[in-house]
Amino acid sequence: MTNRLRWFAPVVMLSVSCCLGQFKLTTREFQVTVDERGFVSSLLDRARVKEYLAPGQSTPLLTIKRGEQRELPSSATFAGATGRLVLKYAGSGVEVELKATQKDGYLVLEIVDVRPSGRIEAAIWGPFRSTINKTVGEIVGVVRDDHFAIGIQALNVKTVGGYPLNDEGVDPSRGRAAELKEWGSVLQAYSLDRSRERTITVWNGQWPNVLIPAMKGETVIGSKITLFGCPARRVLERIGEIEVAEGLPHPLVDGVWSKLSPETGRSYLIADYSEETIDELLGFTKRANLMTLYHMEPFVSWGHFELNRTLFPNGIEGMRTCAEKAQAMGIRLGAHVLTNFIQTNDPYVTPVPDPRLMKTGSSPLVDDIDTARREITIASPEFFDNEAANWLHTVVIDQELIRYRAVSKHHPWILQDCERGAFGTKAAAHQANAAVGKLADHQYKIFFPNIDLQNEIARNLAKRFNETGLSQMDFDGREGCWASGQGDYAQDLFTKVFYDNLDHTVINGTSTSSHFYWHINTYCNWGEPWYGGFRESMQEYRISNQSLFSRNYLPNMLGWYLLTETTSLSEMEWMLARAAGYNAGFAMATSLEALRKNPLTDTLLIAIREWEDARRAGAFSDGQRALLRNSAKEFHLEPVAKGVWHFFPLHISQEFKHTQRPRQSGDALATVWHFVNPDGDQPLQFRMRVGGSAGSVNNVVLTIDKSIRVELPIRAKVGESLVCDGTHAIRLYDSTGRQTRTVTVAQQIPILTRSMHDIALDCEFADGDSIEVAVKFVTRGDAEHIRR
Repeated sequence: MTNRLRWFAPVVMLSVSCCLGQFKLTTREFQVTVDERGFVSSLLDRARVKEYLAPGQSTPLLTIKRGEQRELPSSATFAGATGRLVLKYAGSGVEVELKATQKDGYLVLEIVDVRPSGRIEAAIWGPFRSTINKTVGEIVGVVRDDHFAIGIQALNVKTVGGYPLNDEGVDPSRGRAAELKEWGSVLQAYSLDRSRERTITVWNGQWPNVLIPAMKGETVIGSKITLFGCPARRVLERIGEIEVAEGLPHPLVDGVWSKLSPETGRSYLIADYSEETIDELLGFTKRANLMTLYHMEPFVSWGHFELNRTLFPNGIEGMRTCAEKAQAMGIRLGAHVLTNFIQTNDPYVTPVPDPRLMKTGSSPLVDDIDTARREITIASPEFFDNEAANWLHTVVIDQELIRYRAVSKHHPWILQDCERGAFGTKAAAHQANAAVGKLADHQYKIFFPNIDLQNEIARNLAKRFNETGLSQMDFDGREGCWASGQGDYAQDLFTKVFYDNLDHTVINGTSTSSHFYWHINTYCNWGEPWYGGFRESMQEYRISNQSLFSRNYLPNMLGWYLLTETTSLSEMEWMLARAAGYNAGFAMATSLEALRKNPLTDTLLIAIREWEDARRAGAFSDGQRALLRNSAKEFHLEPVAKGVWHFFPLHISQEFKHTQRPRQSGDALATVWHFVNPDGDQPLQFRMRVGGSAGSVNNVVLTIDKSIRVELPIRAKVGESLVCDGTHAIRLYDSTGRQTRTVTVAQQIPILTRSMHDIALDCEFADGDSIEVAVKFVTRGDAEHIRR
C-alpha cells in the first residue's frame, strides 16, 4: 500500500447471484448473502471458504425503530440491474429501499427511500453478528482474528457508528460500532430522523423534557455504510481506500495519511508561550526533540476565540509569527480549547446574548417587570429547579441575562434574589408572557450553543487556526456537544465542520472517541497529571488505554505528565520507560518558570530526547519492551553515539523495615539489615516510606558498615516518602507522590561495593504509635548495548 493519496476503488460489475430467494453481494475477498426475509445468512471469507456468521443469532440487514418498538424486516426483493433492494416490514407496512453497490474491496449500502415517508424514527444497520471475538475495535468498527477481518464504516456524519441506546443518540462508552459478545461480536451503525421536533432527555438524563427543534431534511434517507472483509493485515489499507473513494476525511501529515505517518504518536510539550517567550520555549522543545509546543489558554474566550492581547499584543499576526518561528525549527504550534463551550465573557454571551444559546426549556413570564425587579414570577418551575445540572442559575429574557438564587418551593413560582443584567448584559423591562429561557450550562461556568450556533463556532475555530498557522489542538470536552440534544451526531458534526473549513492539516486529539471522528482524529492522549506524581496520577487508566488504542489502529499515547521545578531524573525515566514499553507518546505539561527553576531541566530534556529517539527508532527488543511495561521495574538510558545507547536496568531490593517499639533500658533502637549489592561499585541510593496510621519520624540516621553515617535532618509524616538518587539532594514526597521539598545532606554519600553491607537505621518517632519506616535500596545493573 502506498502512503500517499493514490487509492482507487473501482466499481466491480459482478453479477448478483440469486438462488432460492437469496442475494449474494460480493467483493474479491468477501461475500454477504441476504435471504428472502431481509436477513443476512452468510458472511463468507471467500479465499478460505470460511463462514463467519454467528450461528443461532438473528442478523437483520436493517432494523427500523418506530416509537419504542424495533421492527425486523419480513421480506426482501432485489433488482439486480439497478442494485436496488427493497425491505418490507409487515408490522408497520413500511418499505425501505436500499441501494447496494459492489466494489472491488467493499460493499456500499445506502437508504434511498422510505415509504410512507416519515414513518420511522431510526434506521439501524444490522446489527451484523459474527463469530469473531479475538480483537474487537469498538471505535473503528472492525473485528478480526489472526487471518480475517470484517468491518463497517459509516460513510457520512449522519450515520453514527454504534447502537441507539436512547432517543438523543448518546453512548457514553468509548465506542460501540463493534461490540464484543460471548458468542463473537456485532458490527452496527444507525441514523435518527432529526427532521421532526422532539421532546427528549438530554445528556444522559441531565436535562429532562428538552424541546429539540427539527433539523430540516435530516431524515434517515441518505444513511450510508460500507461493509468489507479482508485479510487482517490489510485493514488499514482497505479503510484508506474507502476514505479516498467515498469522500471520507483523509488527513495527510506531510503528504502521508495520518494513520500511517511517523509523526502520529509523537510526544509534545505543553507550556504557555507568548510573543515574548516563544523563542525560549521553542528552544526547550527543540532540546527534547518534541513535536509540538502547545498552549493551554491563548484565547480570551471560547466561542469567538479572540487571542489574549497580553500574550499576543500583535494579535493574529503575532501568533502567526510564533507559528512561523516554530515551523522553521520543525516544530508545530498548538492551542487548547474546550470544543463547543462558550465562556461568559464571549460576545455570544455579552453584551447581547445570542438567541442560539442552548436552552433546556422555558416558561412564560407571569407579569410585567421593570429593570429593578429582583423577584420574577414564572408560570412553571420546570427546568429552573433542576439542581442536578444548574451551575450558573441563568435565564434569558429578550436580550437580558438574569441570574437567580433559587426557585420558590410552592406556587406562585418565583425566581428569587435575581441579579439583573448578569454577565454584562443590560437590565430591561419585560412584558408578561415573554419567554423566560433556562440556559444550559456546565460546572466549568460556561454556556452551550444549539446545533446551528455550534456549527458557527466550529467554523470560527477553523478560521482562527487558518489565520494563525496553528497546527495542533485537542477537542477537549467534546461531550459538550451533547448539550445540543443531537447526541453523538453532534460530536462528529463539530469535528467535521472544523475539518472541512481548514486550509492545512491540524493534528488533533481528544479525551473521548467516536466512530466517524476516527477518520479525523490523530490520537487520544488523556490522563491528567494534577492528582499526584508521575507514578500515581491516573496511571492505571493510562495503561488500560493502550489495548484500546491497539485494537482501534490508534497510536499508543500515555497522557499528560507534569514537569515541575522539582521533577527528578528518576521520576522522568520511570515514565519514559513505560512510554518505551508501550511504544507510546505523551504530553509533558510544564511552565517557563518550572523549566527555568529546575536545576535538572537540561538533563530531563536530554533524557526525553534520547528515550524518545530510541523508542521511535525501534531500538528496544520485544523482550526489553516487555520489561519496560512492568511499572515495578526501572531503567536508565545513556547515549553513546548517534543512534546508539547504553540501556541500564535498575535493581530494586526487597523492602527492609524499621518499626516503632517500646525502648528497654540499654536497648539499641536501630534496626540492622544485610543488603547485598549485586552490581558494580556505585553511590548509595534508596527509597524510604513512612507507614502507619498517624505520626512522623525525625532525624533519620543510616549507618553503613558500622562506620559511615548519613544523617537526614528531615521530619517525614506517615504517608510521605524520601528518595536518595546517589546525590546530596534528598527529595521528600507527599502521599500522592508529589514532591514537596528537597533537603541537602552534609555528609558524602558512600560508595557501595559489589558485596554485602550492614546498614543500620535509627530515627525518632513522634505523635503516634505503630509507625514503620520501609526502605528499598537501588543499584544500577550492567549496560546492554542497543541501536536503531
